[in-house]
Amino acid sequence: MDRIVGGKYKLGRKIRSESFVTVHQATDVNTLEIVAVKIENNKKRHPELRYEAKLYDTLLRGRGKRGIPGIKWSGVDGEDNILVMDLLGPSLEDLFVSCGRKFQLKTVLMLADQMITRIEYVHSRGILHRDIKPGNFLMGMGEKASEVYIIDFGVAKRFWDLNRHIPYRENKKAIIGTLHFATCIAHLKIEQSRRDDLVSLGYVLLYFLRGSLPWQGLKYRTAMQKHEKVCEMKSSTPIEGLNLITSMIGQFLINCHKTVKLSHMYCSWRKQQCSRFEKIWKNI
Repeated sequence: MDRIVGGKYKLGRKIRSESFVTVHQATDVNTLEIVAVKIENNKKRHPELRYEAKLYDTLLRGRGKRGIPGIKWSGVDGEDNILVMDLLGPSLEDLFVSCGRKFQLKTVLMLADQMITRIEYVHSRGILHRDIKPGNFLMGMGEKASEVYIIDFGVAKRFWDLNRHIPYRENKKAIIGTLHFATCIAHLKIEQSRRDDLVSLGYVLLYFLRGSLPWQGLKYRTAMQKHEKVCEMKSSTPIEGLNLITSMIGQFLINCHKTVKLSHMYCSWRKQQCSRFEKIWKNI
């Protein structure tokens, strides 16, 4: 018998599965609307889904919420935490693989403009994503097929606490983020800031242009050793060595590591991007 959650969402095929978490396509039995259902077993040591639902609520209550999936229902069903949301299209990682693991510069710039706008909005709501990677950006469907959505706030964190920025901290319990796209700050278990989301975005854009990152494919005996070596390589690899120093993405990464106001980072990206787009269109 097909399982129904939230009183009306009939589960269908499994879209993806991770440790203690699965995502299914589902149908609203009343309206026949197709949705996505994220299911987390509440036996998980550190449940995240109920907290994630609260963050989505914060994001959906603000202006400029474009690119944030709508939430249909959240709650507990049996032994599971449930989050029902808009069904979206493929992830940028899926599209990247289907395109032979390389995007054209024009494609990267068009995606980048939307991705930085999504991150800027998330930050404007006082939230750090902390897991920026290609798999956490999905395309819309139907009339919104060209729109980029940001998802998965399971390890996100509010950086404003009682009207002030969270304090600098070291020796955190765990490394937050995905190995290849996390910053050295994350590898070193230091409290992350908005700048880390932006640096991770820079790594994603380099990944799209190059097809891989210099620290991918490394093999080590333990996970900790891998994190240490990847961090060392990230900090020692000059951006100039990636042959992208003349591109806006290379400059964006350089600026991310400088002491500049973050509000300028979002704006400077757009100014550089417009200039780059003009040159591309002239050469088409």
